[in-house]
Amino acid sequence: MSLTGTASAKDGIKDGVKTETRGQIMEAAKRRFSHFGYGKTTMAEVAADCAMSPGNLYRFFPGKLDIAEAIALEGENARREEMERLAAEPRGARARLFDFFFRELRMTYRKLEEDPRTAEITRLVARERPTFSESILAAERALIARILYDGHSTGEFFIEKPKHTAEMIQSATLKFRFPQLWSAEPLSQLEWELEGVLGLIIEGIAVQPRASA
Repeated sequence: MSLTGTASAKDGIKDGVKTETRGQIMEAAKRRFSHFGYGKTTMAEVAADCAMSPGNLYRFFPGKLDIAEAIALEGENARREEMERLAAEPRGARARLFDFFFRELRMTYRKLEEDPRTAEITRLVARERPTFSESILAAERALIARILYDGHSTGEFFIEKPKHTAEMIQSATLKFRFPQLWSAEPLSQLEWELEGVLGLIIEGIAVQPRASA
């Protein structure tokens, strides 16, 4: 093996170890955040849980907020992968659009019910790192626009500006994104409201049948 190849292999091992260590830190922080809350967790405590010094911990994360953002991003990436698969499914755009928002509502609602501390972290990261929320919403709009474009291509919808329409639909349904951050309504009520909102939206963009002569 050449010196270049040896160096590349060593770099790969280092990167793998670094990724594994970051994962361990995030898991330790998740346990702390879930049990004690973000505000009562210190970097020193997370370091101790990982059997490392605080100084070593700072080599991987500059601060506690960076750990919280990494945890939020990990969850968001997993959710996005599922929503991307849904958006690409080979079936009608109308059904995909309904399922997109209903699946998102149910996933986020249940996650926040199972671990209320998640809402605390989500709210904190959204407030302190605006670009994080903006990137999430931008990725979501792109998936909505993809479904709308498919619907327009197959004749289900009539949409001149899919990206603009996606942004308007996202704005109209924002209440159902991390719903516990906006209301105390039960899931059944939120589902009823979402069905009504989507019904009005689809009625507005659906291609209307022509009247017979």
